[in-house]
Amino acid sequence: MIKNIVFDMGKVLVNYDSFRASWHFAADEKEMEAVNTSVFVSPEWLMLDMGVITEEEALRRMQDRLPQGRAREAAALCLEHWHEYCMWPVEGMESLVTWLKKEGFGLYLCSNASLRLLDCYLDVIPGIRLFDGVLFSSEVKCIKPQREIYLHLFDRFRLKPEECFFIDDQLLNIEGAKACGMEGYCFADGDVEKLRQVLKGLT
Repeated sequence: MIKNIVFDMGKVLVNYDSFRASWHFAADEKEMEAVNTSVFVSPEWLMLDMGVITEEEALRRMQDRLPQGRAREAAALCLEHWHEYCMWPVEGMESLVTWLKKEGFGLYLCSNASLRLLDCYLDVIPGIRLFDGVLFSSEVKCIKPQREIYLHLFDRFRLKPEECFFIDDQLLNIEGAKACGMEGYCFADGDVEKLRQVLKGLT
């Protein structure tokens, strides 16, 4: 019997587009592409999600790939303010979360995300105050679909895998969860009403 719903964050509860920050701070399209790649499509971004590098060190490495001057300044501004520009709620998700809570499900978040999100996630994620627990990858220094992050989730919140249902937009992450005993649903199409019907089947 499923008692708990576990959500991913990006492309599930919130939409995400790194170009929103890059466009805001870069001077032109060429600079925007370079800054976006250097900051958001970088090994350092992944390392931030894993919690194994500081933002200061990450920025230094990101800037080293860019020419001196404005591009490096834009990179610094992107890293400092990305959470203010790049995320916005998925339409219909707050209603879905509220419905699940009324149905009596425990609600949990398990997301690959940097420590920065600990300071701002309450302002970004729809219905987050109804959640019973939040786990970010950077807190435990591993990321989905690594087995360890799911085990951290179960251990921290005293959950039984077979009583949990995981929603993520990446099939690889769903497969990682299933390997740990937690069934799930791949939300790659972003169809909230279709997801609702799937979840109704759990009630």
